[in-house]
Amino acid sequence: MSPNILEVCGLNKRFGGLWATRDLSFILEEGEQSAIIGPNGAGKSTFFNLLSGYHPVDSGKIIFNGRDITNQLPHHIARAGISRAFQVSNIFSKLTVLENIRSAVQSRMGRTFDLFSKADRIGREETERILSLCLLTSKRKIPAGELSQGDKKKLELALALAGKPKLLLLDEPTAGMSLEETRETMSLVDRLNQEFHLSILFTEHDMNVVFSHAYRITLLHRGEVIVTGRPEEVRRNEKVQRIYLGERPE
Repeated sequence: MSPNILEVCGLNKRFGGLWATRDLSFILEEGEQSAIIGPNGAGKSTFFNLLSGYHPVDSGKIIFNGRDITNQLPHHIARAGISRAFQVSNIFSKLTVLENIRSAVQSRMGRTFDLFSKADRIGREETERILSLCLLTSKRKIPAGELSQGDKKKLELALALAGKPKLLLLDEPTAGMSLEETRETMSLVDRLNQEFHLSILFTEHDMNVVFSHAYRITLLHRGEVIVTGRPEEVRRNEKVQRIYLGERPE
C-alpha cells in the first residue's frame, strides 16, 4: 500500500475565465504535517474546498487513503476520514462547549436519538476524551459564543476531531490569536500529529508558525505549485523569496 495518504494528480478548477487551480499535483505522506502557503488568491482555499468536496473538480484526481474520492459529496469525504477545521465555523454559539462536542460525536455515530438510552449518554466517553485532549474540560459548561478567540479555535478543532479523521485540514489555525493562544494551539496540533500520528495539512499566513511547525511546505501561486520542500529549502528558494517572502508578486 502507498505510504501517501493523499495523492492529487493534475487538479484543475476554473471559475469563469480564472484558473483557481491549474494542473496541481500534490502528495502528503501518512503521518506528515505540512503547510500550504501563498499570497491571497493563490488557490489555497479552493484547493481545500476541492479536497473536502465543497467545489467540484473540473479535471484531475484526488486519491485519499488509496481510494479515488474525486467529486464525492462532502459528507462522504468526511466519512472516508477527512475533517476540516477553522474559517468555516460549525459552532452552535448558544450551546455549551460540552453540548457542541457531544452533538458532533453523536452525529458521526448516527445516534442523535435512541429510544433505549438518554441522548446525553451517547458518546459520553469519547466526548470527555476530546474535551480533555483539546484542553476544554474547564470550559465545558460555557456557551460557545462566550469563549475567547483562542478557545473557539480549540472548539473548532475538537469538532473536527469528533469525526475521527485520518487527515485533518486546518484553515489559518492561528488567525486572530494572541502569541500565547498561537503557541497553545500549535502545541496541540503538534501533539495530534506526533502522538496520534494524525496527518495534518494546514494553510497559514504567519511564516513563523509555518517554518516552525511544518515538515514540508508547498507554495501556491495563481493556482499552480511553485515549489515544495523542507522549510530550509523553501526559505532559500529564490522564487519563494520573490513571490511571497519578499512580498513582491511576479
